[in-house]
Amino acid sequence: MSLPHALLTSLIEKPCSGYELARRFDKSIGYFWHATHQQIYRELARMEEHGWVSSSEVEGGRAGKKQFDVLPAGRAELQRWAAESATPLRLRDELMLKLRAEAAIGPLGISEELEKRLHLHEQELANYRKIEERDFNAPSLSREGEIHYLILKAGIAYEEGRIQWTREALAAIRRLDNNS
Repeated sequence: MSLPHALLTSLIEKPCSGYELARRFDKSIGYFWHATHQQIYRELARMEEHGWVSSSEVEGGRAGKKQFDVLPAGRAELQRWAAESATPLRLRDELMLKLRAEAAIGPLGISEELEKRLHLHEQELANYRKIEERDFNAPSLSREGEIHYLILKAGIAYEEGRIQWTREALAAIRRLDNNS
């Protein structure tokens, strides 16, 4: 996935200023695709150069505030990109390398890192559950709502899996450290 396609998707959902886009991005797409506000502004400028979006000054807004709208070429680019086959991401986690080092030269005291990760995954799961309760408790959802809920469920399943694995890893490392 690329940042311009994430931004095109968000702007199709709701045209807005760069600042509003960055804030909305943090609260939605940002859960699974991180971008800084600087990256978003830079990419908006590139997308405008490519003719994918247009910007217009917002009347009554602060000086220089622009609203971005997706142009037909931007829609076509998003459709082209969405039709491409996507290769599943491979796990790339520094913690796995630290565990290999733990196995090779440990014990290295990796339990603290595992506890920190466990806490972070529990917090993220709690955030997802709040979103689920707030946004997806209606008896029936629109097509868009159903798809958004599927995305949230993927996040929930990921965090639940990481919590389960991290608890298992902590227990194993503690047991191994006690036997050393």
